[in-house]
Amino acid sequence: MAFFWKIIGWLLDKMKIIGAGCLVGMTLLTCVDVVGRAFGHPVFGSVELVGFMATLAVVMALPYTHQVQGHIGVELVVRLLSEKTQTYIDICTGLLSLTLFGVVTWRMVVYAFTMQDSGEVSMNLELPEHLIIYVTAFCLLVFALNILEDTLKNIRKLKAL
Repeated sequence: MAFFWKIIGWLLDKMKIIGAGCLVGMTLLTCVDVVGRAFGHPVFGSVELVGFMATLAVVMALPYTHQVQGHIGVELVVRLLSEKTQTYIDICTGLLSLTLFGVVTWRMVVYAFTMQDSGEVSMNLELPEHLIIYVTAFCLLVFALNILEDTLKNIRKLKAL
């Protein structure tokens, strides 16, 4: 089982790099497009590409942000509680988050199948949109597994208290 979590950790590192690459790509493409527009030669399909890269940047960063606890949390009251109570709260929020992102992942896969069956493509470049949706679903699955790992750690921590 430890090997499985190592693979998830490896995936998190690669997803973080890809997400950062998407941010850099968005910046460069936007700059080239703005300069090109000034000279009457905009980049064809730049709005679509920036939209795809923005989507990928967000979903690629979610698992890593969770891993390093970079999300915003309201801890003013919770930190005043005992460690055991805090662990109970962490387990409850973990289970709720796991349920939410499990359902969202499942529905994204269903949505991707629907888009693939309909043959939906982007407006200008005619790129198959279902591929981005599949990648999004995969990233959300990794995120859900990351939440599961943290929840299991909190359950073990609770047993040790």
